[in-house]
Amino acid sequence: MPGGKIFISRMLTVAALALGGTLSGCGGGAGPVDVADLPRGMVNSGYPKPHDYPVHGIDVSKFQGDIDWNAVASSGVKFAWIKATEGGDRADARFQANWTGAKAAGVAHGAYHFVYWCRAPMEEMAFFEQNAPVEDDALPPVLDVEATPTSPTCHRHLTQESATADMKVMLEEMERHYGKRPIIYTTVDFYEAILSDGAFSDYPIWVRSTKHHPAVKYGSRAWAFWQYQSDGQTPGINGNVDRDVFYGTQEQWQAFLKEPDRGSASPPPALQRPETAVAQSTEPSTAPSPVQAVAQSSDASPEPLQSGASLAQ
Repeated sequence: MPGGKIFISRMLTVAALALGGTLSGCGGGAGPVDVADLPRGMVNSGYPKPHDYPVHGIDVSKFQGDIDWNAVASSGVKFAWIKATEGGDRADARFQANWTGAKAAGVAHGAYHFVYWCRAPMEEMAFFEQNAPVEDDALPPVLDVEATPTSPTCHRHLTQESATADMKVMLEEMERHYGKRPIIYTTVDFYEAILSDGAFSDYPIWVRSTKHHPAVKYGSRAWAFWQYQSDGQTPGINGNVDRDVFYGTQEQWQAFLKEPDRGSASPPPALQRPETAVAQSTEPSTAPSPVQAVAQSSDASPEPLQSGASLAQ
């Protein structure tokens, strides 16, 4: 996920939001989302909720099994990030089926690569390029950067210098090969340890935050996509699936599809929390600290990060 199609610190004015009304979420509906309607474990606050954003999507891998992409499209899902590869030798078993299925159903789709920190960066990119096709109508490629300290095969301790050096090689190669500026997907712990000082701020970012609005944990960093739920339900998929939103309006989404690199240095405005919620909210807008998935409660992450291979779902 989260760049040239992003948002966070620049928002619509309170008056514009009040006059325009709250944007409806995927599947319809309007008005503020009650705390009972939030994904499990997500904290209610004055920030926009996932369903305040009109453009929703999912990200999938082999763990979602056989997907009925027509049912997914009919449910209102507008985009899908599809796992292609991990490291230099693991291709996702469902990538080709998911890629062709999403395309046939008219769901905007892009491929992502999960980084294994014990492989040479160009080896990983060569493998990704062998598996993820170059197509004009595809979404930009995604570089999935996470710490995976429980890996049985990679015990490398990441430092900011070493991780960003590897990322630079991979991001530049992705852009060269696919002709589109790639998107960085990251979790809060990795972001805080490696990216929070502004590294790669000229790239779109896709953030994971299943407990808070991204502003709470990623501060003023503009984001393109927000992965807000790991145990979502979507027609056409048996079991849980990650759910995501795009930062902006329907019009901004259409502009992104036509020109995904547009405005990467100067993200356009999007939703702002309501005036009443601003007064009531006690959560800081810039307080980056780690947060994990819904099931995790600790906000602490070790430094330096220990990383390796762990299949992302």
